[in-house]
Amino acid sequence: MELLFIVLFGVAAGIGAHYALPWRGTHGILLTPAVGGVAAAIVWVGLTWLGWAWDGGWIWAVTIVSATVVAAVVDITLGRARKTGDQRRLVALGG
Repeated sequence: MELLFIVLFGVAAGIGAHYALPWRGTHGILLTPAVGGVAAAIVWVGLTWLGWAWDGGWIWAVTIVSATVVAAVVDITLGRARKTGDQRRLVALGG
């Protein structure tokens, strides 16, 4: 049950990253929230396997912060790459 909640928090963090950062027009609306949810699930399961208690506060904090950072980094990296690629393509097409 906690995994479901943490994935939802990761999706919410991804939505926040999507709307807080520029370049939201360079990729789909579901990409960053999906990355946040997947990152949250992976971090949560990894920390659980390492023996962190699911009812402790640190596992929640580390997982949510990690999901937010991963979603933001993916959003920034993808946005910059897409903008650069679009500019290169425009120059190649003679525009």
